[in-house]
Amino acid sequence: MRVIKIFLPSFALGIVLWSLFAASWARAEQPHPTEPQIEAAYLYNFGKFVTWSNTSGVSTGEVFEICVLGKDPFGPILDATVAGESIGDKKITTRKISNLQESSHCRVLFISSSEESRLKPALAAAKNGGTLTVSDMPHFADKGGMIQFVPRDNRIRFEVNLPATEEAGLTLSSELLKVAVKVIGKPGN
Repeated sequence: MRVIKIFLPSFALGIVLWSLFAASWARAEQPHPTEPQIEAAYLYNFGKFVTWSNTSGVSTGEVFEICVLGKDPFGPILDATVAGESIGDKKITTRKISNLQESSHCRVLFISSSEESRLKPALAAAKNGGTLTVSDMPHFADKGGMIQFVPRDNRIRFEVNLPATEEAGLTLSSELLKVAVKVIGKPGN
């Protein structure tokens, strides 16, 4: 019985990790996905593990928008990753935006490193709009961003700022939090 109790959490974590990347990696032409491919897969899959409150300002329209603010590090990769996909009953679309006013319908907002000088207003607008913010910018989560990509052991992993997500009216799945390498604001941290 003890072996089963130890095995089940490890098995469940393995299933979550596999589900995060299986679909996106299957489309990759290379045996080892590139950093932009991995980050695009994360952006797509984060939407499956977030619940938006009814009071968040994000549009409840017919599409689920993943937006990139600033210089686009993905090129066609993000579009290819989400092509034909949906979250719930909403078709996923991507949009490149250059200013914060265009972010009002974004469910997930990737803030490019090129926007570091505008980070504070970008985070404030996203929080007020109930948008999940993600970046690979150094110290992004420490500065109030919600999810930060971080390199660990030659892999792309992520850190989560739990208070930032809660302030925006977002609830992250416990399965997502288990996979994070660091959770800011988690009891015991």
